[in-house]
Order: sequence, then structure tokens, then C-alpha cells
Amino acid sequence: MTDGRSFIYLGEILAIIVDKEKKKKDIALSCKELILTNGINNLTVSQVAKTAGIGKGTVYEYFKNKDEIVFELVTILMQEHSQKLKSSLETKNSTKEKIREFSSFFYSQEEQELRKLYKEFISLSLVAPKSEMLEFHAQCSESYFSWFREILRNGIEQGELKPEALQLAKGLFVIGDGMFIQNSVIGREKDIKKDLDTFIDTLFDLMEKK
Repeated sequence: MTDGRSFIYLGEILAIIVDKEKKKKDIALSCKELILTNGINNLTVSQVAKTAGIGKGTVYEYFKNKDEIVFELVTILMQEHSQKLKSSLETKNSTKEKIREFSSFFYSQEEQELRKLYKEFISLSLVAPKSEMLEFHAQCSESYFSWFREILRNGIEQGELKPEALQLAKGLFVIGDGMFIQNSVIGREKDIKKDLDTFIDTLFDLMEKK
């Protein structure tokens, strides 16, 4: 039989776990501006400690290295983005509208911070790849692709799209990345929305049932 003391002890343990997760989140969020200003590659644990108002030793109690801090921050921002995206998608009626909203990440003013981190992630993954970073990137990409693919699948089930549309899911999903990288490299980020809209309109003319 469990006595009252056991419940109190369990409650204390759970409180410690919750507090630790909150502290971890707080540390990552405290250095958001630092990362956005100086970049991921230039980030140091000493800077993180100073910005968070804690000692270096305390930072290492929550994170093994600076990459984990970046992963935590990106995860937080992605969760916020996913919640906003989910709400936005619920207001859209057609599959094309939903896909367009999904792709708005690449040009939306609201997602500037996450997009800046994403750009650095891509750069570092290509120039100085680390296994942890590549794995993290792959997990994020797979999660969003599954969501994206489900939107197309629902469009097929609702009779909007031809069944073959699902075979184009991967290509349609990665074209946003391609246009984002290409337009960023040549300094034409302002054209991303127009280019994506044109591509989506053209592809949906082929995928939609007449």
C-alpha cells in the first residue's frame, strides 16, 4: 500500500523533472538573439553562460555541447511554427491552399528567425557536417514530409487530386528548399513567394481532377 509520503516524494521528483526541462528551455531561449546575431558556428558555451546569467558548469549540467543548445532552440521554434501552421491549415479549404500555406515558411515574415537558423543549418550541413546535426535535420525533415504527404493523401481521398499526385509528394516538398537555397544564394529572396506560387499553380493544374 502506498502511503502519503510516497506521493509527496513522487511529486517532488516530478517537480524537479519539470523544473529541469523549463530551465533547459530558458537557457536556449536566452541565447536566441546571440545565435541569430553571431551565427551557430561562432557560438561558445562561455557566451551562452554569460547571456543566461549562469556558470559554464551549469550549462554543461543541461547540455553536452553547444550543438545541443542550438537543437533545443530550433526544436522550440519549430514547435511554435507547427502550432501556428496547424491553426492556419485548419482555415484553408482546398488542398492547393493548404500546400501553399505549408510552403509559406520560406517567405513568411513571421518565420524570419527560424528561417535564418534553418539557412545556417543547411550551410553547416554542407560545409562542416556533424553526424548529430545531420541526424537532427533528417528527423525534422521526415516529420514535416509525413505531414505534407498526408495533406496530399487527404486531397486524393476527397476527390480533389488524381491518385498519381502522391508520387509527386517528395518533389513538391523539396522544391521549397531548392528555391529557398537558390534565391538566397543569388540574392533574390523576395522572389521566393512568386516562384513557389507559380510552381504550385502549374503542378496543381496537372494533379487536380477536372
